[in-house]
Amino acid sequence: MVHLRTTVETNRSKNKTMKTPKLITIVAISAGLAFGAAAFGHGDKEKEASINSSDVPQAVQQAADKQLKGASIVRWEKEGANFEAVVSKDGKEWGYKFDANGKMLGKHSEASEKGEKGEKY
Repeated sequence: MVHLRTTVETNRSKNKTMKTPKLITIVAISAGLAFGAAAFGHGDKEKEASINSSDVPQAVQQAADKQLKGASIVRWEKEGANFEAVVSKDGKEWGYKFDANGKMLGKHSEASEKGEKGEKY
């Protein structure tokens, strides 16, 4: 009976020791994926560039005029294949994103985007 008890205790301690390397491996892989995703997301922001309104396709300008209802566009930005009209409205800047065909993709506050980048315009 003593021999059986020692064997069971030995097996339990081996299980604990074998779980630790697996746990360390899982943590390392998770951390790598998290940091990799953050780095990848940051790379997209670097592709943003200010452009002249003459460089914006006519379809995008027409869609922006229709969507913004006369608000003045502060600047245009090109983000990959998409275009963003930055508008000043009620003391805040808003970004309206359009694809190259003029379809509106979304709207966001530029203040939150500046905070993420740590930049000032």
